[in-house]
Amino acid sequence: MIKEIKKKGKIPTHLAVIMDGNRRFAKQLGLKEGSGHVKGREKLEEMLDWCTELGVKILTVYAFSTENFKRDTKEVRELMHLFKKNFRKAAEDERVHDKGIRIQAIGDIDELPADVKEAISYAEEKTKEYEEYFFNIAVGYGGRQEIVQAIQKIAEEVKKGELDVQDINEQVFAERLYTSDFPDPDLILRTSGEERISNFLLWQSAYSELYFTDVYWPGFRKIDFLRAVRSYQDRKRRKGK
Repeated sequence: MIKEIKKKGKIPTHLAVIMDGNRRFAKQLGLKEGSGHVKGREKLEEMLDWCTELGVKILTVYAFSTENFKRDTKEVRELMHLFKKNFRKAAEDERVHDKGIRIQAIGDIDELPADVKEAISYAEEKTKEYEEYFFNIAVGYGGRQEIVQAIQKIAEEVKKGELDVQDINEQVFAERLYTSDFPDPDLILRTSGEERISNFLLWQSAYSELYFTDVYWPGFRKIDFLRAVRSYQDRKRRKGK
């Protein structure tokens, strides 16, 4: 099926994924919530392999939102430990280096625990020279917050006389977002049956194709991934034209 999809062409350059359903997956199997997050992390490794195999150059995943900080303290602590462990693991993964995958965290990183920030810096430093594939992990991320911060940056530049109000346009604004180095997502995929964006890439998703599936994230299979891409290929992206 991979060969068929490649022949059909129109592979999304940038895929964004809302990885939803870890806790419900665990509950369904009678497991602890933490097990669902571990399974979700394992699934993410598979997704990265699928993307590089298909030729998806940029993968951006929604791992932890600003709202997620409001969850139970124990769960948040466990998730932070998992992030620390996984950023360091990714930085040492031979596949990452063999395929030239650059790892980057996007979001309000300053709000994260010190050991998580250190792990993020380690992964980013180890992969900073790579340009074949890009793996963006949104952690401590909120779309509205990102937009507000971009407005604050522009306002400060105008105040200092570094930017004229008449020069503010879409490009100027986009250059002050976390994703300034990347094109907007071609396809945004969400698992678990929920059909909403949930404060993810609000500005960037203006013309993205959306794909929703009932499968919980840890149960997401390669065939589900390929179906999403096939659906994307069958659509006509007019962007208002």
